[in-house]
This record gives sequence, structure tokens and C-alpha cells, in this order.
Amino acid sequence: MKLRELEAFDAYMKLGTMKAASEEIGISQPMISRLLNTLEARLGFTLFEKKRNQLKPTPEAHLYHASVMRLISQLRETTQDAAAIANNQLGKIVIASQPTFVDTFLPDAIRSFHEKHPDVGVRVLDVGMQELLRTLDKNFCDVALGITLEAGNYSARVRKLARCEARCIMHRDHPLAKEVKISADMLYDQNFVDLMPDSPLRKRIDEVIQTESKDRRTVAEMGTMRALCALVDRGVGVAIVDPFAELLLEGTSVVSKRLVPRIAWDLVFLTPDGAPVSRISESMFTEIHFQVTRLKGLGILEE
Repeated sequence: MKLRELEAFDAYMKLGTMKAASEEIGISQPMISRLLNTLEARLGFTLFEKKRNQLKPTPEAHLYHASVMRLISQLRETTQDAAAIANNQLGKIVIASQPTFVDTFLPDAIRSFHEKHPDVGVRVLDVGMQELLRTLDKNFCDVALGITLEAGNYSARVRKLARCEARCIMHRDHPLAKEVKISADMLYDQNFVDLMPDSPLRKRIDEVIQTESKDRRTVAEMGTMRALCALVDRGVGVAIVDPFAELLLEGTSVVSKRLVPRIAWDLVFLTPDGAPVSRISESMFTEIHFQVTRLKGLGILEE
């Protein structure tokens, strides 16, 4: 499809009249009409139905418009990137990261990065593991923060940052709160607050707990560590979380305990395979590495 046709379609869908669409993109009303007719012919399905001398979008038009808006947005971003390069600016860096990192140490790394590179924009894609892997594979990000619970699926350059070990959290008034370590058999018949079933950590928890314990009663499933901690703080149940969750517990009534048998994995820094790693990406790695080293000093992460 030609860009001008898509712009005419987008303008008409948003504004609803030929006159408004014409004024929006600076071409005549007859030209808007011709562009819409040409686009409809290219697509092979009806975009508009004429009612009372006005074109009414079909359901197919609304579906197609969502795709067109995304495409136009990407084209505009590409134009902005080109302008930044032409003006000797450094553009932006795109980071794909799981929500837990976004909620904990990544903002500190971005702050330090911004202080050293004030002309570089930072975009964070807050995604789950499956989308993160797809984003890497398609080169939609410059760098990513992931875990090795699904290491076999990586198609990227991988640099280990730290060793992570799962924790068991519960309300401080929970009967298990007096224990130093929590074993799988202690969790028999407990109410659990869990991550979603497609989470790599959830899959590993299911393997360990179902092997060591007969029953696990899931009373709620949440998409983020922050949400899990909030429910545990309200006494809904116990949860098994990654160690970064400890950074979310300050000011709550939640306590964290070691888990046996251990559930462990690596935190890794990733860059797309086959693409050169820019100096800006290396600078972001430096800031992330600094924050990870700080967390090791706090005992939250291991070497």
C-alpha cells in the first residue's frame, strides 16, 4: 500500500468527513475520495458503505485501521530517528525487560545512563518472557534483560549478570513465618498466590512443588511480582517469587524465606544475534551491571 493512501484512510477514519480529512493532510476532497477508492481496490474488501451521502466504515475497516495506525506510527518514528541522526543526535535505545526488573532496579540504571547520555532517549518494552524472546529475534530492541529458565530458546548474545534464587514469601503473621527455611513439604495444603501458567518461573515452581508435595492450592494468579507481593501482604496466601521481589517488600507486612530445594537461574543481559553492539548499548550494560553489583552486596543476588 502507498503511504498517501494510508494517510487518507487514517484521517477519514479518525475525523469522519472528507472535508476534515482533506484539511488534516492538506489535499483536496476529490483526491481523498480517489485515494480511498484505490486503497479499497488494492485490499479486495469493502472499507466503506455509502449512507445518506456519507461513507460509513465497515467492521473490516475498523479492524484494518488498527493495523494502519501502528504502521503510520512506526513510519513517523523512523522519520524522527533519521532527523536525530542528521542533527548529530544519538537517537534512542530500546530495552526489552520483564516487569519485575522495571519495578525494581532498572529505573536506577536508566537514571545513571541519562545523566551520562542526556541526548539519548530510552524506551522500555515491559514484556513477558515469550514476547521478550520474540522481540530479540526480530531485532525490535537494542538490549534485553532476561533469565535462563528458558535458555534453550535464546537466539541472542548472552552475558551473565548474576545468579538468582527463588524466595518464599508470606505475611509475617503466617504460621510459616517463624521458619528459617521453607521446604516443599511445609507448603502442603497452603493457599498459593501464583504467577500466570505461561511464566517460566511458574513452570519451574510447578515442577518442584508437585514433585515434593501432593497438593498446591492456587487461590489467585497474577501477572507481576508486584501484584503477588500485594496479595501476600493482604494475607491471601504464600508465594514463590524471584529475589528482586525483596525490593518491593519495604513498608509491607511480608517476610521472605529461603526455599528448599533451591530454584535457581541466571539473570542475563542480551543483545540481538548478528547485529553489532553499539557503544550506547555497552554504556547501558555498564549501568545495569553496576546496579546488579549493588544488589549482590545487599545479598539479594549471587555471583
